[in-house]
Amino acid sequence: MAWADRLRNGLERTRTQLTASITQVLGQRGKLDHEELEKIEEILISADVSAPVATELVDELSSYRRTGPIDREEVLAILKEGIKKRLSGHERSLSLRNDSQPTVILVAGVNGSGKTTTIAKLAAHLREHDPAMPITFAAADTFRAGAIDQLNIWADRVDADMIRHRIGADPSAVVFDAVEHARRRGGVLFIDTAGRLHTKHNLMEELQKINRTIVKRLGRKPDERLLILDATTGQNGICQAASFHIAIDLTGVVLTKLDGTSKGGAILTIQKQLAIPIMYIGVGESKDDLHEFVADQFVDALFSA
Repeated sequence: MAWADRLRNGLERTRTQLTASITQVLGQRGKLDHEELEKIEEILISADVSAPVATELVDELSSYRRTGPIDREEVLAILKEGIKKRLSGHERSLSLRNDSQPTVILVAGVNGSGKTTTIAKLAAHLREHDPAMPITFAAADTFRAGAIDQLNIWADRVDADMIRHRIGADPSAVVFDAVEHARRRGGVLFIDTAGRLHTKHNLMEELQKINRTIVKRLGRKPDERLLILDATTGQNGICQAASFHIAIDLTGVVLTKLDGTSKGGAILTIQKQLAIPIMYIGVGESKDDLHEFVADQFVDALFSA
């Protein structure tokens, strides 16, 4: 199945919550006045578009207010362009080094967001592009045996080297060894981190320590510091992103599980409040269900008939 079809299918719940509901509102009375605008704003907020962004979009629609019959398709087109305008220009591809040093990708997020499977999918894409590329996984979530075992399974599947320590070991020690290994091997190093609640001070301290370990060994920060966000958490994901951003200065966000939520509008809030690039979005379990984020593709799928 082509990515456009996967994306459209994956956004079905959000599309129903957003565009289908708005179409229904516009069809009830066939005009766009104060009452309809209020309903549209409520619909946007229910799709987890933040109130300030929803208000901005509705203000743009208000210029189209008429007392006579309206063209529902034109109203949707205005809304569509407003969303595109807010998302376009912020996309970015994964940054891979072209010198002798390894590319280091630090992956963070709360438990259950899909960190480990996202690492596997990204590695699989890299492997398809360059079968000979050395890839290393670092199991820096040393608190859960299941996390290490899962990462090891994926390492076997994508032919990646696996650096692991015993359960309860210092995550920074794992990262130290993984960086040394990657310096010898080259290629790309993915670091899987623990994901206990983002409100816990110790987790952020641990991430900062990992960051310092990498800086000490390489003389620079990780090339990518990615946050994996579960789209089903909606607005709660903004709080997560803000905390992680303070801790490790995020370079990008991967938004997963968009197929399981009607709250895909949170992507607008992430961009508005944090201005961190949305680099990838996920709409399913297979590697082909994770794809680079392209604003035009996303919005077209959201407003498709």
